[in-house]
Amino acid sequence: MKNIDIAYIGGGSRAWARNLMNDLALEEDLCGTVRLYDTDRQAAQVNEKIGNMYGKAPGAVSDWNYKAVGSIGEALQGADFVLISILPGTFDDMDSDVHLPEKFGIYQSVGDTVGPGGMMRTARAVPAYEMFARKIIEHCPDAFVINFSNPMTALTAALYKVFPGIKAFGCCHEVFGTRRLLAAMLKDIGIAGDASRDDIEVNVLGINHFTWIDRACYKDIDLIPLYRDFANRHFENGYCIDGTWDGSFFSSGNRVKFDLFRRYGLIAAAGDRHLAEFCPGWYLKTPEEARRWQFSLTPVEWRKRDRIERMERSMRILAGGEPVRLIDTGEDAVSLIKCLAGDGTLVSNVNVPNDGGHRGIPIGAVVETNAVFSGDGVVPVDAGRLPRDIEILVLRNVYNQETLVEACLERNEEALFRAFANDPLVHLGIGDAKRLFEMMFCVCRPFWD
Repeated sequence: MKNIDIAYIGGGSRAWARNLMNDLALEEDLCGTVRLYDTDRQAAQVNEKIGNMYGKAPGAVSDWNYKAVGSIGEALQGADFVLISILPGTFDDMDSDVHLPEKFGIYQSVGDTVGPGGMMRTARAVPAYEMFARKIIEHCPDAFVINFSNPMTALTAALYKVFPGIKAFGCCHEVFGTRRLLAAMLKDIGIAGDASRDDIEVNVLGINHFTWIDRACYKDIDLIPLYRDFANRHFENGYCIDGTWDGSFFSSGNRVKFDLFRRYGLIAAAGDRHLAEFCPGWYLKTPEEARRWQFSLTPVEWRKRDRIERMERSMRILAGGEPVRLIDTGEDAVSLIKCLAGDGTLVSNVNVPNDGGHRGIPIGAVVETNAVFSGDGVVPVDAGRLPRDIEILVLRNVYNQETLVEACLERNEEALFRAFANDPLVHLGIGDAKRLFEMMFCVCRPFWD
């Protein structure tokens, strides 16, 4: 086993952290220590206890030492890997992000990447990421840094702007869902009933949550022509991998994906809830319009209830009322860590600054693309270029997010408003845009102090 040290910023997480614990317990070639740091020290201490239970769960093949620590410096000192998954602010702050714009007729299905909500979430998170980068310089400048937090593009960019030599990348599972859809398509049309996500090879371009696939294959079969027929056949009624669309907050009939393919001829490779927020007025005019496209708006009240349920589950696990069960999470983070530790090679989608392999996008802007993970590090592939009509949509968001990050790092409220007003979902006159901005930013201003 390779012995590694992991620092987890946001180590009180009840979602990403638990997936990590699960997947580390199932990885027989790695062992080591995970130091958990969180501004909510009690949550990190709970995860210390639960994390140490995962190594004793039935099916575990490795045992890790989880330790809650009181400072970020203690977590980072000498770390080989740094994982970051935080909630910028509180769910009450997110309530403002998502629901205040509704008073102005702006609806958001997620509100954590772009749109008014994504802008404000970035404004709250960038100061923290600026501090993380400076602490990494001080305590573990050679560590690999994996960002799980949204808005992923903006926050990964912030790390690089503060520490250009950082070895950071953003890790997102949205493309995995599209690969699952392509595997389900093969079963639906009777070609390969046992195909899985891992059997589908794709070329990835674009930015996080507005990602595109221009080449896809299963063995030697080109999937693009098959997807064209599939999208046309299911466009009107939708297609849900797990059955009929049930209207729940995280399910989708993939009609937005199908519509974007019919418009542009490339496969949009994120969930419909995310894709819709990048498109100016096409799918999110009203909640009813979203439901016609077979996706839902996720209210923050649901997230608050879910948080309470996760906290209650944690207490049941600690009390012995619920066992720790190891499952297939479908995440790649531990596999990527294993490769970067020098054990194997893997190609996966990743969010990194463009090194020129994604043509048409400015050098240095954070893009989502495939990369080779190995002991040599993270090496992006030559991805090619998006068609011009898609590139125009992507570039608007690339430049706007660059403006947004720089505004937050400089604490420049005027520049932040320009980015806010230029977002595709902010379909308001400049006066109303300013009023909405001022109502929302008053929640975020304390994070800039």
